[in-house]
Amino acid sequence: MITVLRLDHRLGRDTRITTHVCLTARAFGADKVILSGERDKHIIESVESVVENWGGDFQVEYNEKYLPVIKEHKRNGYEIIHLTMYGKHVEEVIPKIRDNGNDKLIIVGGSRVPTEVYELADWNLSVTNQPHSEVAALAICLHYVMDAKELNITYEDSKMQIIPNNEHKEVIKNK
Repeated sequence: MITVLRLDHRLGRDTRITTHVCLTARAFGADKVILSGERDKHIIESVESVVENWGGDFQVEYNEKYLPVIKEHKRNGYEIIHLTMYGKHVEEVIPKIRDNGNDKLIIVGGSRVPTEVYELADWNLSVTNQPHSEVAALAICLHYVMDAKELNITYEDSKMQIIPNNEHKEVIKNK
């Protein structure tokens, strides 16, 4: 089980990034995303619509406060992975993370991440030590955790499917 926790969503300001965190989590193999901060019904409905059309059983939930979510997952045996450019480099530690069989809670920051999140994390993980997007960090982290298996995910219940094509867009509607 891979759950992504998005910290401190702010209405209006973070809508596009939070939506992309959700879509990236789904596309790269996570099972669920939990949004914290300000409740944004539009994002939840948008992600649910993507799941309805493109398939799978990806879930999106909301919990205003993120610290109780982190602590609950830790109590339940989840490995807590906090994505930060200040952490250990992904290539150094990914075998320990990927191969241990633990469920994972991957934390994607919002505004300013408090010290307590760093302390609760089993891994403060960096994909690069340069400023970058949290969406890019999530994609790279999940790519390593999934060992590239996410690149071939298909869903039997999808209503739509992209047919790879070099010349034009091709989407078919499934029955």
